[in-house]
Amino acid sequence: MNKKRLWNTAVIYFVLAIVAGVFYREFTKFHGYTGKTTLAYLHTHLFVLGMFLFFFIMILCDQKKGMCESKSFRRFFVLYNIALPLLVCTMAVRGIVQVQNIQLTDTMDAMISGFAGISHILLTIALCLFLAVLRKFFVSETRE
Repeated sequence: MNKKRLWNTAVIYFVLAIVAGVFYREFTKFHGYTGKTTLAYLHTHLFVLGMFLFFFIMILCDQKKGMCESKSFRRFFVLYNIALPLLVCTMAVRGIVQVQNIQLTDTMDAMISGFAGISHILLTIALCLFLAVLRKFFVSETRE
């Protein structure tokens, strides 16, 4: 994994964070919504879990050569970039439903919650993989 790919990933999450922030502000304003909504957290999730994490990883990859080329890191990268967008999509759906006051059936509500749960599980597995990579390259001296 080269630095350019990590940079591009961080920039994509930056753009998505900005878009999410503007969408939240304009969508709630357009609908005259003043209550709490899940949309308010999209911006922060994309900045912290997306942009900042991948900038941090770029710095770590500079310190430990071979870390970002390891098989474990590639697994983390793929799984994480499946899980985070899935999480953000479920948050967006939940937020839009809240703002528009859509009455969901129990099944539809459970479906949204189920996808959110799956995304959290996948994110947790990805972060555990990343912790294993960090341990391997920063704590122990063995290399893949």
